Formats: sequence, C-alpha cells, structure tokens
Amino acid sequence: MRRGEKLLRVRIHRKIFTFESFKYQQRMNPTTVFKKFPTNFWYANAMELFERWAWYGFYMLFALYLTGSTDQGGLGFSQTQKGLMMGIGTAILYFLPIITGAIADRIGYRKTLFIAYTLYTLAFLMMPMFHTYSSVFIFYLFLAIGAALFKPIISATIAKTTDAETSSIGFGIFYMMVNIGAFIGPFVTSFFRKFAWEYVFYASAAVIAFNFVLLILLFKEPNKEKGGVLQLGIADELKRIIRNITEALSDWRFFLFLLIIAGFWTMYFQLFLSLPVFIDQWANTAPVYNFLQAHWPWLAARLGTPEGTIPAELMVNIDAGFIIIFQILVSSIAMRYKPLKVMTTGILIASVAMGLCFSTQNGMLLLLFLMLFSFGEMSSSPKITEYIGRIAPPNKTALYMECSFIPVAIGVLFAGFVSGNVYQSMSDKISLAQREAVSQSFQLPAISEHFSQNDYLYAVAGKMGMNNGQFTQFLWDKYHPSNIWMVITGIGLAAMVALFLYDRLVRKKAN
Repeated sequence: MRRGEKLLRVRIHRKIFTFESFKYQQRMNPTTVFKKFPTNFWYANAMELFERWAWYGFYMLFALYLTGSTDQGGLGFSQTQKGLMMGIGTAILYFLPIITGAIADRIGYRKTLFIAYTLYTLAFLMMPMFHTYSSVFIFYLFLAIGAALFKPIISATIAKTTDAETSSIGFGIFYMMVNIGAFIGPFVTSFFRKFAWEYVFYASAAVIAFNFVLLILLFKEPNKEKGGVLQLGIADELKRIIRNITEALSDWRFFLFLLIIAGFWTMYFQLFLSLPVFIDQWANTAPVYNFLQAHWPWLAARLGTPEGTIPAELMVNIDAGFIIIFQILVSSIAMRYKPLKVMTTGILIASVAMGLCFSTQNGMLLLLFLMLFSFGEMSSSPKITEYIGRIAPPNKTALYMECSFIPVAIGVLFAGFVSGNVYQSMSDKISLAQREAVSQSFQLPAISEHFSQNDYLYAVAGKMGMNNGQFTQFLWDKYHPSNIWMVITGIGLAAMVALFLYDRLVRKKAN
C-alpha cells in the first residue's frame, strides 16, 4: 500500500484499525462491498484468525507457565526471569516487522509465511520439551521471530485486496478476526491446561499448522508493485529503513512523543505480563464461578476448575470479549472528538482500571475493572497512530508513521521490568512468603526441583498454623502486595499528563 493514500493503518499488539475520509464511509454499501472482496482477502483473514488464536492461546498463559510451581507443571522461574524473557522477546516481536516486511516484499509473501509458520510450529512443539531458562528463552525468541515475519504480511495483503471504497469494511472485518482469534485461543488452551501444560503448546501448534493448508492450497501471492523501493536489494532496503527512522527520530519533539506513549504501553502490557500471575496468586475467583453456576451451570462447568474457581487466563481474556462487543460503539463515539482528547481520556480510564485490577482480591470486582479497562483501551489505542499522522510535518507523514512500532517495543521492554523486578519485590507471593519465613527464623529447604514453590508455601503456612487460604490472606494484610497498583497506575497517569503537556507546550508552541 502506498503511504500517500488516505488509509492510515495502526498496527498495535493484536489490533489493526483504519481511519478513512468521511466521504468514503458515506457512500459504502455493505452488501455491494462484500461482493468486491477477492478470495485472497478472505484467506488472509482466516490465517489471521488462526494465528491470533494460536498466539494468544499461548501468550495469555505464558507468564503462568514460566512462574508456576513445578509440581503443577510450571517451570518455577522467578518473576524477574519471567519479566526479562517476556519483555525482551515481545519487544523484538514488535521491533522486527519493519524489517521483516521489507524482506517479505523482496522474497515473496508465500515464502515468508511458510518460514513464519515453520518457526511457529517447531517452537510450539519444542518449547515444552525443555525446562532450562536459556532453552525456553531461545524458543520464545523463535516464536517472536515467527510472529514478526507474519505480522506485516497479512495487513499488507488486506491493503492490497481493498480499495478506497472497500478498505473501511475490509479492515473492520480484519480487526474482527484479530479479536475473535485472540478471544477464542485462551478458552481452548485453558481447557487443555487442565490435563497438562504440554497440551497448551501442542494445541497452539495444531492451530498454527492449519495455516499451512490455507497457504499451500488457497493463498495466492499478491501482485508486487512496480518501481520504488521494492526494486532495491534487501541490504539497500534495510539501509533505507534505518535512514528513514534515524531522520524521523532526529526530530526531538517526535522522539519525545514516542517516549511518552511508551509509558502507556508499559502500563498496558501488565495485562499479559503481570495480571494473570496476580490473579493466580491473590484473587478469589470463586464468586465468579458461583455466579455462573447459579445462572449458567453449563458455562461454569466448561470454564471452572474442580476447586470451583475460574482460571486467571480466562478472567483476563474478558478484555478481548468486551472489545468484540463494544468496539464499534466506542469508535462511533470517539470519532466525534479530537484524537488527543479521546486518547488522554482513554489512557486515564485504562490506567485507573488497570490499577484497580491489582487492588482487589474480589473476582467480581475484577470483571468490572477489566470491562472498564477495555473501554479505556478501545478509546486510546487506535488514536495513537492517528495522532502521529496529525503531528507529522506534511511532507513526512509516511516517515513518521513507520516509527509507530517504536513506543510499543520500548513499552513492552519496560513492562518486562515492572512485571519482573518490581512485581517480585512488591507483590510476588513466593518472595513475600520467603520474607516472612526469614522474619520468623523458620529453617526450610530452598525451592528446588525436589521442593517446589507450593511445597514451600505449605511448609511456611504449616509452621504458622494456617491453611493455604489463611496464609494467603495473612500475607495480603501484612505486606500489601496490592500496592503495586500505585506503580502501574502512576506510569499510565504520568504518560497521560505528559501527553497533555506535550500537546499544549511543545507541539502548539512549535506550530
């Protein structure tokens, strides 16, 4: 897609939004437009759905797998180790597409997708076979590279198979596929988690492998554009990309904006890196299970555990469900207001709601706060790149748009630190139990392959004459792990205030 077109694509985490001139929206007839989509459009959307299904089916549970007790199939890594792995690996995933997109344009979309699916499938199959930190880290990097190869291709295919009249509905369908896949994935893998952690990875491998069928039998190579940068070699194309990014970042005002937005993403990614662990360690989701049991017993049986609770990954996945239901409504309201106003309001709502999620043990309140967070996310995320388009100099819009991935990569990198070092020192149940054991002068074996995290918690609780539930409440009341909400909300609110001041003091003064 040529950058001079009126379509602005927003490529962020699991969503792609479109913003078009209002005259195109006015004249679109959905019935007529649907007939104009070529078959490649539908095949690309199907592959996106299955890829997001496979990715989020794994990613929503990954933090739990890394830090879970070994006697329950987890790896028993520390929160710091988890944050380092997920922060660096996911940052690479978001940084590479600007490069992998250029490679795909050169060697072809079908070949690139074949490589991506091969890396994906092999990494999913191999990861549960290894249990050392370095080996799991390596396979996670393979997954990140596979995702980075995949990301730019499908969105580019949607752009190539739509035009000014069909792009709004086309990207809307694409966005729907993204969220449906992201919503279904954790429900499927959570079911397999009940049997063994390995099945989580095998289920994702099977789903992504299905894309081989679509790729080999159905997906056609999109037509390449003639002329321009696609005639350059890969090395020259990479030099062009680096030169463009360097030129854009030399504008200190734009660089400052990207750093501010990175604060939003640091807060946002706690949804995946920290919140599932927090819910698993501290929250009581039994009220949610009881509510479902009273009204929809079949749903409680499907989602619940034998202990009468709802798994952490399914609680967090409610965010995607709310987005599927309410995104059109939120977008229709947001389009009436200026991007900055919508963006700052969305960041405010999301930051407060995310903090509230870490402030409570009540499962029903968690659902309420996650719904509130989803509204903040729906309001703020799509406006970020639109705002970049507005603040860019008239002759540098495309140049600035190419840098929209940078704050996401920076944000998730810092998010790894917050979910790692900060969470471990303030809120990690194992760390707080160890602190209590030291204060009580208990002599206990160190956590190891033969003495799991759960063994340690049971041992400390036993020495204090408590059961596990009582000990959890004791640690909650004494050490206040919920205080991490101030850190997470503070990061988001700082980004919001800085963005407001940036617009008032930096951007308008420059104009």
